[in-house]
Amino acid sequence: MHVDWLDPTASRIIERIVSLPLKSAYDSTDLTLLLSGDFEDGKLICRLFLGLSKDEFETLLIHHLGPGKTGITSFKRNRDSYLQALMDIGLADQMSRQVNTPVLWSDILIDRLRAGRGRAVRGQIRGRSLEDFVESFVKAEFTTYDTRCSFIGKDGVSTAKADFAIPSIEEPRIVIEAKGYAATGSKQTDVIGDLRSMVTCKRHDTVLLFVTDGLTWRRRLSDLRKIIEMQNRGEVARIYTRAMSSELKADLATLKSEFGL
Repeated sequence: MHVDWLDPTASRIIERIVSLPLKSAYDSTDLTLLLSGDFEDGKLICRLFLGLSKDEFETLLIHHLGPGKTGITSFKRNRDSYLQALMDIGLADQMSRQVNTPVLWSDILIDRLRAGRGRAVRGQIRGRSLEDFVESFVKAEFTTYDTRCSFIGKDGVSTAKADFAIPSIEEPRIVIEAKGYAATGSKQTDVIGDLRSMVTCKRHDTVLLFVTDGLTWRRRLSDLRKIIEMQNRGEVARIYTRAMSSELKADLATLKSEFGL
């Protein structure tokens, strides 16, 4: 049997999982016991109950606790707040539900499918959701635009991809990149490369706008700073999050007027 995944970490986690007390309902006391042993192993088990990747789980914790407050030091110093965050995320409810739900053979196969495809599909859905969000504003202002395309750059060659090119890929006056997913670090770093490619390719009078969901970047502040530096140099005209929809709408209207589109 091919079991190379069964390393010492996996063996420890399995041992702790099978030793969990069987209860009809779990509460903050059980969460305390879960994290009071090996803290990182306990967090991994929390993620397994929630069905979240490490990045997704950390992003949720940061949302509830704040940056730099998701580790063992924060747990020891502010245990009540940490446990309340886990309760608000729904960890105790998920423990109660999963421990007391009979397992069918089909559940095992479905879980394997989820492990193989679920995270990738969720990322795609988040990305498309933000693209649809941005397109609703683009469509309201402009009669013509191209989506998910490679636009013609300053050398007359199509070399850089963009989510939106307005009014067209042949004469792009505005290009927009939209990234919205709870991505891994490598995926977020890819965004930097994509933006740099667009900056290198575009004409000096083409406006580049960047829209993000604003969540995962709390864990990748160094990459976010690089994008802000690009904005400060005038390479990226402006950075938006979902919460800045009114600013995005107003800026698109202004650009439409300035460019006579």
